[in-house]
Amino acid sequence: MLRSIALLYGDKLGALDGDIGHVKDFYFDDRNWAVRYVVADTGSWLTGCQVLISPHSLGRLAPAGKILCMNLTRKQIENSPSIESHKPVSRQYEEEYHRYYGWPYYWQGDALWGMSNVPILTLPSPLLSIQPAAASGPQPAREDAHLRSTQAVNGYHLQARDGTVGHVCDFMMDDQTWAIGQLVIKTGHRLSGREVQIPTNNIDRISYEDSTVFADLTSEAVEQSPAHYKAAVAAVV
Repeated sequence: MLRSIALLYGDKLGALDGDIGHVKDFYFDDRNWAVRYVVADTGSWLTGCQVLISPHSLGRLAPAGKILCMNLTRKQIENSPSIESHKPVSRQYEEEYHRYYGWPYYWQGDALWGMSNVPILTLPSPLLSIQPAAASGPQPAREDAHLRSTQAVNGYHLQARDGTVGHVCDFMMDDQTWAIGQLVIKTGHRLSGREVQIPTNNIDRISYEDSTVFADLTSEAVEQSPAHYKAAVAAVV
């Protein structure tokens, strides 16, 4: 089933031994549209740092408005590699993060999650000691240029083949694979326009410099796309 990401903002996040905060954002890979991390707002619990939660620890999403439960303790999360708020995520950080939890790297393999098409739904392996990456071979880039925030892309213009036709207002995500399958586009006027859904496989690229999503569709095709209804919590694939 496809789930509205906008409806998940603010949902509580629960560890095995208590709440850790709520959903603030999602980071997705703009090459295959897989959501790689939930960004947690931990309030006063862990101040001054940003907490990334991998779908490896969440499995299938709970219904909107419910607590998203993780197979992690608060201590595990507190001791995980830290990342400063509002900083890009580097591949070096991701390697450290995945080694800490004992999870496979999603970038090693041809499937959506490396060697699998879904996040592994078992308990994470025992915590591994963090060893620095070997210095030989190509070094990781300073940041992953393809890891993007749904909150940041929300509001971007949609550029069709023949002109601008609206803006992004939501993302529809598969609750098993964590892949974004549809973009919700508001066409026409921002207040009175119609909301439609277009498949992400019709997206050519995202320009972050121009705050624009480019679609391989005509304006007419976008306008005639299936309507999106806010009242619907999920849509059957």
